[in-house]
Amino acid sequence: MSFPGTWMTTSESMVYRVVPKCACSTIGQIMFYADNGAFFDGDIHDARHGMHKWGIEESQAQIASNVRAHNSYTFTCVRNPYTRILSAFFDKIAGIQRSGNRYRGKLVPSLAQKYGVQVGSPEDNFDFDQIKSFRRFLLFARDTIRFRRPIEPDIHWSPVSGHVSTLIHGGGRYDHIFWTEAFNDGMQTVLDNVSMAHPLNLSDVPRFNESEGHGPKRLHPVADYFDDLSMHLIYEIYQKDFELFRYDFENPANKMPIGEIDLDEVHLKLGPKAP
Repeated sequence: MSFPGTWMTTSESMVYRVVPKCACSTIGQIMFYADNGAFFDGDIHDARHGMHKWGIEESQAQIASNVRAHNSYTFTCVRNPYTRILSAFFDKIAGIQRSGNRYRGKLVPSLAQKYGVQVGSPEDNFDFDQIKSFRRFLLFARDTIRFRRPIEPDIHWSPVSGHVSTLIHGGGRYDHIFWTEAFNDGMQTVLDNVSMAHPLNLSDVPRFNESEGHGPKRLHPVADYFDDLSMHLIYEIYQKDFELFRYDFENPANKMPIGEIDLDEVHLKLGPKAP
């Protein structure tokens, strides 16, 4: 079994299952600092030293052994499906990447041709109908997840529950799952349960948003992007995310959870013998 998206401090003080668009850059930088006494200079996703990652072949055996034996405090972070997919749209579809190019090369032109998604450009100050284009993108995202066409689902908009489940299927178990919307409280619980060579105060940690400033700003309240059809599509894609992580499907304007996460339920329903 493998553990994709799993990061571990070199000291093995903590194990984190990365979930894209859920504060992963900030969490990774905190883990890096805990062992190294400084933040990584650049995008933490590019770091090839100072941290174990499943994507680094030399780290895989150590991660697998640790996770299966549950030797370290293991956690992940989740996010409201409404705000997460909006973030994915503005970052990966409407935005320009750090490389100066569009995400995944020809993806955006293909979306324009097949789904009518328009996203503007830096030259026209990203002048486009955000609500209309987002709703068309949502149809594309649904097609990738439910029907795996016209492409395989992308990690940035595939369900959080799918990311979280891989560690459980590999034989791991979470000690803590917290919400991006209550980041400081959730991350503090992690830090309170681990030993760090270089302790840090969360209030002093910058938010590492690697996508910020490379695309259009969201012009409307979250709820304005979701009509009845959009909400239907969102529930079709993210039903498990709403139910397991206690988010409010009925009210897109409410980004906060409406209940507590039950870890036993998460392990039962996302495990290999899920009912």
